[in-house]
Amino acid sequence: MKKHYQLVITLCFMLLSSVVFSQAKKPTLMVVPSDVWCNQNGYMLSFNDQGTLVKIPDYKKAFQENPEVIQVISHINGMMADRGFPLKNMESAIKTLNSNSAEDNMRTSKASGSAVSESPIDALKKVAKADIIIQLTWTVNKTGPKKSITFNLQGLDAYTDKQVATAVGTGAPSFSAEIPVLLEEAVLAHMDNFSESLQTHFDDMFENGREIIVRIQKWDDWDGNLETEFDGEELGIIIEDWLADNTVKGRFSTTDMTEDMALFEQVRIPLYNNKGRAIDARRYVRDLSKFLKSPPYNIQNKLVMKGLGRATIILGSK
Repeated sequence: MKKHYQLVITLCFMLLSSVVFSQAKKPTLMVVPSDVWCNQNGYMLSFNDQGTLVKIPDYKKAFQENPEVIQVISHINGMMADRGFPLKNMESAIKTLNSNSAEDNMRTSKASGSAVSESPIDALKKVAKADIIIQLTWTVNKTGPKKSITFNLQGLDAYTDKQVATAVGTGAPSFSAEIPVLLEEAVLAHMDNFSESLQTHFDDMFENGREIIVRIQKWDDWDGNLETEFDGEELGIIIEDWLADNTVKGRFSTTDMTEDMALFEQVRIPLYNNKGRAIDARRYVRDLSKFLKSPPYNIQNKLVMKGLGRATIILGSK
């Protein structure tokens, strides 16, 4: 009887621990106005990029000039917080960018000799380090004295930009309700399914790893390539073996491999290291960079990041 009682207690403890653990691990979110909304409302910056007109959202201007943006995003933040999701505040992330003078680096055209190194949303992702970006589009519909809201919520994996959740709908018309309230009422019926999709995606990442892209290139003046052999093994195969040993369940795809370049997609990296600290693409690929710099390879290389989930190692020098 005593053994049976102890077994029941142990099973209950394990079940409780499992529930607490699953509740503790939720994706970090950041809600942003979509490119479509920014374009429709005049919050865009334009650049001449080698003869091509490039438009990017001007988030700073939108937050400074349109109080509706703050109110609407705050309402969505509140709804997600009620469901236990950790949130990164976009307005705070923008202020951090400003203090780091990051926007100065973004607003340079190739026509003047410098490249736009990253988009504003990529810069925000780096600062916020959110797992999922929720892009929000909303439109106010007017029928006589009544108003309604049509909305589109898109949950995007911050590392791959793949859509992992969506909710679209139109709320009931109202005579007097304010825009944030109309939006909240319109979204409310869809929020549980939307949240479940976000959590399902995060659960998959937790079990099977976060997905990133790794590209290998070489400088023109480097006399080696991916077919160069070390102890009878080609460098390209050595890199593949390293990925197989250091990805979650050995999961990655070799999309392309030539003597001068390699492209690895669906590279699954752990969300956390053995100390419980979050692992991002830069930290992960830096280990590969160090591996290639060490004996017997001794290959100097440069690590270049694009966004959160795309890393390129250029072989031959820093």
